[in-house]
Order: sequence, then structure tokens, then C-alpha cells
Amino acid sequence: MSIDKSLRRKRGSASDRSVLTRAERIQKLKESEKWTEGRSPFGLPKVRVQKISLKKAKKEKTEEDEKDKKPGKK
Repeated sequence: MSIDKSLRRKRGSASDRSVLTRAERIQKLKESEKWTEGRSPFGLPKVRVQKISLKKAKKEKTEEDEKDKKPGKK
């Protein structure tokens, strides 16, 4: 039986994950110095996941671009 198109995962697209694995959470706690060695890895406190959004740079208009656009053409 095949899987429906809407349920397939797109290859190569790494979307932001909203959940960290246990190892990633422990690593974040170590970085913030809230983790003590010998502590149980169960019942960890919540760790905020920071989403990074990059804005696209605006393309600057040059004289050549304006010359390429001829009036009358759409």
C-alpha cells in the first residue's frame, strides 16, 4: 500500500523542530549551567527552542535594470 502525497515528507527540507531530544535538552542545560552531573535524565525542565528567521536582502535597483525595462511592455 502506498502513502498519500499529502502525508509524504519532503526530502531535503529541514523545517524548524518545536521539540528537542533528551540529549539536546541536556546539552542546552549544560550550556546554561543548570545541569549537575549525576542528575536523573528524567523529568527535565522545559528548554526553550529558539527559532531563527532570516530576512531576505532586498535587491537594489541599478541603472542597467531600469534600462532593461522598456516602456510599453508588460
